[in-house]
Amino acid sequence: MRDMTNPIQYDLLGIGNAIVDVLSMCEERTLTHLGLRKGGMALIDEARAEALYRQMGPATECSGGSAANTVAGLASLGGRAAFIGKVKNDQLGEIFRHDLRSLSVRFDTAAAATGPATARCLIFVTPDAQRTMNTFIGACAGVSEADIDEALIAAAAITYAEGYLWDTPSAKAAIDKALTAARRAKRATALTLSDTFCVERHRDTFIPLVRRTVDILFANEAEICALAQCNTLEDALGTVRGWCPIIAVTRSEKGCIVLSDQDRCEVAAEYVPNVIDTTGAGDLFASGFLYGISRGLTLPECARLGNRCAASIIQQMGARSQQGLATLAAA
Repeated sequence: MRDMTNPIQYDLLGIGNAIVDVLSMCEERTLTHLGLRKGGMALIDEARAEALYRQMGPATECSGGSAANTVAGLASLGGRAAFIGKVKNDQLGEIFRHDLRSLSVRFDTAAAATGPATARCLIFVTPDAQRTMNTFIGACAGVSEADIDEALIAAAAITYAEGYLWDTPSAKAAIDKALTAARRAKRATALTLSDTFCVERHRDTFIPLVRRTVDILFANEAEICALAQCNTLEDALGTVRGWCPIIAVTRSEKGCIVLSDQDRCEVAAEYVPNVIDTTGAGDLFASGFLYGISRGLTLPECARLGNRCAASIIQQMGARSQQGLATLAAA
């Protein structure tokens, strides 16, 4: 970990896609009819987004995006947070900005005046709570080095980036600039792999990024196996151990495994009586974990708080807590 003893203004700065989620319950036959792969995430263009939206049933709109969800969760726990991401100067962009600022999250990134619309993710949720995501990146792809405020980076204890943003050269440059600036300021860095398709597309650049500039890596079981190119979790953990100081691997109902240079801990999942929607479970795990890091908790304590946050969010629709998470931090 980096030296975090200098005065800070924010516990966490997230860099990621600024997306408005559109969630709708559906039957599995709807996925088949629309040609969607259950449980997956597909990148779509604006025309496909409009066509799928017309096929959705009653929907709920709420701001989303992986790193933004994590930042919002940390703020809900009582932490101080900021966010860098790109929206367009349109209605969805204003919704996104309002939702973050309503949580006292600093979000000053200039909106795009031209180009694609603000991003949206159309999420089809089946009765078993699995979510099938279809993402129109839109204005998100426009984030660039010019949006990275190095003074803001230096003011944050942890800078956290999402793998979903790694698809464009300008966004790669932005993340690289941010993580490099964090290291120069002796702040901590974190990355979430986001999705197995992200790993498969970008493994050759993810690995040196992790080994060179990441202090805390988040992944689920499938993602860490994809990164290590191993068939079993144990083989994958053996391969990646030591690539960065802390690796947190989520395993749904099996809880999580956290590796450090010195130790390994396994923490059981929280009991959830009724799973409604798994959207954001990994994002909120990161919220709890990083909040714990910012408060100096042990790694098992960070993992338990992460599990509590994940358990809370999957008992509602959407990835932004409707009840608040502060009580979880106090538990």
